[in-house]
Amino acid sequence: MQSSKSFRLDDFIAGWIAGAASVVVGHPLDTVKTRLQAGKNYRNTVHCILTIYRKETVAGFFKGMSFPLASITVYNSAVFGFFSNVQRLMSKYRYGDGRHPCSMLDLTVASMLTGLMSVGLGAPVDLVKIRLQMQTQTVLAENLHLAGNVPSGTSIPLRSVNIPSQQLYRGPIHCISSILQTEGLQGLYRGAGAMILRDVPGYTLYFLPYAFFCDLLRPDASSSPHPCSIWLAGGLAGSISWVTATPADVVKSRMQADAQLQRKYKGVLHCISDSYRTEGAQVFFRGASVNAIRGFPMSSTMFLTYELSLRLFRSS
Repeated sequence: MQSSKSFRLDDFIAGWIAGAASVVVGHPLDTVKTRLQAGKNYRNTVHCILTIYRKETVAGFFKGMSFPLASITVYNSAVFGFFSNVQRLMSKYRYGDGRHPCSMLDLTVASMLTGLMSVGLGAPVDLVKIRLQMQTQTVLAENLHLAGNVPSGTSIPLRSVNIPSQQLYRGPIHCISSILQTEGLQGLYRGAGAMILRDVPGYTLYFLPYAFFCDLLRPDASSSPHPCSIWLAGGLAGSISWVTATPADVVKSRMQADAQLQRKYKGVLHCISDSYRTEGAQVFFRGASVNAIRGFPMSSTMFLTYELSLRLFRSS
């Protein structure tokens, strides 16, 4: 499958397979993370899980998964294919051989470029996923235009108002078309600035720890890492990356969930300052424990599936 010495298609195919496996493993905790970060009615992670299960059963944890399953596989294919081919391209031009091991500096540059590239593909995917995951959230009274529907002088407390029948989106396609109609193309990229702040350092702290732990766990420099080593290195890298990316992820989730009835945040800086003023610094670490727990199985599954797929392709 090698189309040239420095470009390979099998990295993209392996990334696609790994993306599908990771979505199935990680989506339930991703739903919990999104509800914690953008929702208002959960005391902690356990309370959030129990509330979702009680009100929506197991199906609530997989809400909005069809779109990520279809799109994140493509996204993950692009991320792994881009990262691996950039590495080979850099090695070819720096050392004259695309198979030459990359230095930490090379890996850092390749990771940062991958993070930047990923935002172009990932921002719309994340936006639609979050809007669908937040469908059952109660709508805050402060975000509803209730003034014309109540008698003059009536005080409406700022509390949650349940509107069970309100379903803004029928599915992913309807969600995309609604956003395009009401917010334009730029609406699909709402929160992209926060996503850059998350993904450029996030991917650096994803691929570098993975490479470091794989080297640390392999018996000698000439051998391939054992599948158990790949699983452990991938899981640790995922937890590290997601925990450190949590503050930017909180901002991104809030901006992307900040919808439809009345816009709350003017931009990234306004979201940061408003969240800090109203909820304190701890708000930026909301969902960090979920990210750490979710990051391990998702990333260990992703890297293991990716590496084993590549070995299968390259041995045939």
